Amino acid sequence: MEPFSCDTFVALPPTTVDNRIIFGKNSDRLCDEVQEVVYFPAAVHDNLEEHLKCTYIEIDQVPETYAVVLSRPAWLWGAEMGANEHGVCIGNEAVWGREEVCNEEALLGMDLVRLGLERADTAEKALHVIVDLLEKYGQGGNCTEGRMLFSYHNSFLIADRNEAWILETAGKYWAAEKVQEGVRNISNQLSITTKIDREHPDMRNYAKQKGNITFETMMEILRDKPSGINMEGEFLTTASMVSILPQDSNLPCIHFFTGTPDPERSIFKPFIFVPHISQLLDTSSPTFEDSVTKKPHFKPDRRHPLYQKHQQALEVIDNNKEKAKTMLDNMKKLEKELFKEMELILQNKHLNVDKIVNLFSQCAKDEIRIYKSNISS
Repeated sequence: MEPFSCDTFVALPPTTVDNRIIFGKNSDRLCDEVQEVVYFPAAVHDNLEEHLKCTYIEIDQVPETYAVVLSRPAWLWGAEMGANEHGVCIGNEAVWGREEVCNEEALLGMDLVRLGLERADTAEKALHVIVDLLEKYGQGGNCTEGRMLFSYHNSFLIADRNEAWILETAGKYWAAEKVQEGVRNISNQLSITTKIDREHPDMRNYAKQKGNITFETMMEILRDKPSGINMEGEFLTTASMVSILPQDSNLPCIHFFTGTPDPERSIFKPFIFVPHISQLLDTSSPTFEDSVTKKPHFKPDRRHPLYQKHQQALEVIDNNKEKAKTMLDNMKKLEKELFKEMELILQNKHLNVDKIVNLFSQCAKDEIRIYKSNISS
């Protein structure tokens, strides 16, 4: 069973504007799975005798972990994609090869995404974190919630302000490729060969048509349905992420998340790391203690507030053309205003920290307000 068709992209200078690295990913998973956007602050762990509980297994803790923002299936500990306070971004993909996939519970690829972000301040260090954990604990376990058994090996795209790495695994075996310029993507097959710097052909053609790649270009690519990048059906693009990683360390990294399915009908909302970030309540799912390990598995209602209103809004879009146009126009207007605001931050090198603390949370509330006004009218 190989239904997933996730796509993760990175574009580096000279193919991007203003010397930026652009990271983007669609997460394609079961259509009824909720993906939440959550923030975890940096932490110091004094008692290293206490183990860290990941999705299925416990592992050794480290003395310090970095602040992270994650887009993750709400039932598990790890994440499909995310970023940390040092501008490191990671996304993972399901891959299959000749090496037998282990169904025994170990670290999921999504656990390794979060662990790499929490424990590394550069892309290369994150690669080392992941391969060391892979060697020590292995990878395996059911990658879906409920009765369906689905396991796979993983590939990872890891980026920071300066470079990107492709890491592909089969069991405990792995290979890595460094990417320092141009465009690169990974999907659901192994791609590292003796020829490096391979590119997604659609990405290069699109870039030639549009000029150098911007974060808006990356979003348009992730929203593209005819290519299959924006997936529909039993397996759906359940969440999307795009990050801007300026090579100028004086500029902030900006990370956009949808937190909802179908990026074509979602709003990319910005997140910037600053001290004392407010909790992302509107994109955080209800918690259910030990629901992953209970036998038989059950699937609780994990819909967070933004997801609930987004799903109600999709019903309106599908059934009322007039309301659909109004709603989509308002969504595009809000998103365009956010893009302009973020570009000003990148150009002016000035952050209003008091506003940024609530940036993502306020954007989610504004999005919910758009949905509510059309659902109730």
